[in-house]
Amino acid sequence: MDFGEMSRLVEIRDNLADRIREAEREGWLGEVEGLSTSLAAAEEKIAEITARHDRKASPVFLGVPTLQQITARSVGSPEASP
Repeated sequence: MDFGEMSRLVEIRDNLADRIREAEREGWLGEVEGLSTSLAAAEEKIAEITARHDRKASPVFLGVPTLQQITARSVGSPEASP
């Protein structure tokens, strides 16, 4: 799944929560347990998709050296001597 399918997954999660409330009201304990498992899986998938989207949207540090690190290497390096 990708971030574009998030709205459908949120809809499923909300529907599961409604069905759990109904099952609790009716005393259908087995149904509550099964729906709760599905709800947990839906919430986990939403968190996974959100985290993946956030990682893609955030900048990546590539470890670019500072000017001080560059000059220390070229000046202090024995390979730099002729």
